[in-house]
Amino acid sequence: MRLAATRANLQTGAMIRTVFILLAMTLPATASDMAMFIKNQYSRGVALEFFGQETGTRWPGNDKVYFLDRGERKSIPITCQEGERICYGAWVNGNDKVFWGVGPDNNRSCETCCTVCVEKSTEAIVIE
Repeated sequence: MRLAATRANLQTGAMIRTVFILLAMTLPATASDMAMFIKNQYSRGVALEFFGQETGTRWPGNDKVYFLDRGERKSIPITCQEGERICYGAWVNGNDKVFWGVGPDNNRSCETCCTVCVEKSTEAIVIE
């Protein structure tokens, strides 16, 4: 009888561990703060947006964009999900046919316009 109780305790312990593991896997990712340092070296002002590829989040969001005059530098803080891939899209203010990164609609492919969200990190982007 003592052996049966021990097996039951082991099974209960295994079930509890499984529940904790499943719970940890379903919890939302941790929010992280990082900075995007943008430098506009193009001959005209540009508009810019950031796009979270996994969550669909946009920065600054609410149908707004960041604007950088010619020669302007700006540090933009964003809060993102740790490990999320974030891409930028920039375009000439008033002419979205001239663009960088994933473009104004996040629908262009690029190889070097994305970064991974990492807590307390800074990503430098130069628009040329």
